[in-house]
Amino acid sequence: MDQENGTLTTSVTEFILMGVTDRPELQAPLFGVFLLIYLVTVVGNLGMIILTKIDSHLQTPMYFFLRHLAVTDLGYSTVIGPKMLVNFVAEKNTISYNWCATQLASFEVFIISELFILSAMAYDRYVAICKPLLYTIIMSDRVCLVLVAIPYLYSIFVALLVTVKIFILPFCRSNVIRHFFCDGLPLLSIICADTSEMESIFLIFSALNLLSSLLIVLVSYMLILVAILRMDSTEGRSKAFSTCGSHLIVVVVFYGTLLFMYLQPNSSHSFETDKMASVFYTLVIPMLNPFIYSLRNKEVKSALKRAIQKSHLIPIAYKNK
Repeated sequence: MDQENGTLTTSVTEFILMGVTDRPELQAPLFGVFLLIYLVTVVGNLGMIILTKIDSHLQTPMYFFLRHLAVTDLGYSTVIGPKMLVNFVAEKNTISYNWCATQLASFEVFIISELFILSAMAYDRYVAICKPLLYTIIMSDRVCLVLVAIPYLYSIFVALLVTVKIFILPFCRSNVIRHFFCDGLPLLSIICADTSEMESIFLIFSALNLLSSLLIVLVSYMLILVAILRMDSTEGRSKAFSTCGSHLIVVVVFYGTLLFMYLQPNSSHSFETDKMASVFYTLVIPMLNPFIYSLRNKEVKSALKRAIQKSHLIPIAYKNK
């Protein structure tokens, strides 16, 4: 501990996470609930990744993007979930300095990537409905790869910028993070240096990421709606709405939660409210997404049936040999 420019500073080697709740009687029930949520998330998203990879009927741009959506869902829920589960049963909810930085950076990569993958999915639906004859030309394999690669590269850049900027600042107020994972705003609250620059960076990137990706979604769906209203066939309209329904549900839930979380001034944040919203979008939404897409999608359900039938046939074929 030393005195520097009149400010008492200390070298932080680990942080204490406050967790979801500080009530001991809720620790065991919540551990059970969140363990179940995480296991369902892993099974659902891994299943979606494998299914869209192996089934020949799902080798289209729509399912290519859906596979990457499952990757990002699985990614940020895994960055958060296992550590949170450990903290429910550990005596002291600590996370090392380096792991905290790693968790923040990894979370930023996956969450930002998901925003723009959802935008790419909206653009894909626009091309499929508004320009069906040119669909295979516009949504070529190369275009799909670019629409996924750019979000990953951009999100890595933003994640590294934000993480480095935060972790070069001194943590001298406390090492207690009022959250269940290392998120940017709770970390800013325990920095004793001037955080106005970092608050501006957070607000700018949050607004840029959320609003730019949401704008792509909104414009795509406005054009889709116009195209649907011009259709003479009731069956065509129904099919178009069905095609977009799952994606719209995911977009509304995901963007609604993030807009609530990040586009409000730092002074207006209530960490207890933020924690509940964070639980929803870091753990509950990744669990729900595979179900939303599979339950509302006949092609996914058919692919799942084919996969189950094949898995049953493999032991029989092996036995016949």
